[in-house]
Amino acid sequence: MLVCRPLEDAGFVNAFSTRLGGVSLFPFNDLNLAGYSEDTRENIEENRRRFLAAIGGDYRLTTVWQVHGDTVKTVDSDQAVADSEDRADALISNLNSVLVGVKTADCVPVLVSDPQSGAFAAIHAGWRGTVQSIVSKAIESMTAKYGSKPSDLIAAVGPAASCRMYEVGHDVIDAFAASFELSERYFTPKPNGQAYVDLHSANHDQLTSLGVLDENIYIAPLCTMERTDLFFSYRAEKERYGRTGRLMSVIGLNG
Repeated sequence: MLVCRPLEDAGFVNAFSTRLGGVSLFPFNDLNLAGYSEDTRENIEENRRRFLAAIGGDYRLTTVWQVHGDTVKTVDSDQAVADSEDRADALISNLNSVLVGVKTADCVPVLVSDPQSGAFAAIHAGWRGTVQSIVSKAIESMTAKYGSKPSDLIAAVGPAASCRMYEVGHDVIDAFAASFELSERYFTPKPNGQAYVDLHSANHDQLTSLGVLDENIYIAPLCTMERTDLFFSYRAEKERYGRTGRLMSVIGLNG
């Protein structure tokens, strides 16, 4: 797994999983952490046990049913921790002994911490979530619920499909143009009329537009489509093999 050291130094346990060290057949010994339609429940539960054991501590993991939308779930009770069937694409909390997590396989995972209030967030930002400003809405929810100030926040943007590989069509280009000024800066045009999209930059800009300091944003320089030896990639593997696993990115209060 990958760890953002500045988040850890600020008092927040965090991890971005890789595909290594599990029991799933993708093709073998892969750490698939979600996707019950493409793997067995026993495999996924054993992989999650291994992932949490590697993180250490005694944490309860909570996730959501991700729908590529803009809903932010507040995890503020035992019931909220237990209900993993809620439909959302970001989770915020300040509970002890809880990890909030999002699942990805090319989409952008964003982990955010507030060292002042102890609040934290895990965000799933595919291109649809990015267009709907899911990162901005999660931070706004942290501000409303916990009094977080964007200038205090620390953010880690994990491995995802990069601007060198993530090819999209006019539907995505037009959606960005309708949502963001100067949206063309997120695209590298191709001769066929399509383009490569830079979701890392788009989500970085959502963070800074709200007042998160650039020096407090850490972006993993790794592409899931290029590094299928380390990460699952929906785009690189789904068409080739008919299925792929899921990574998980988690954050919580240390200790």
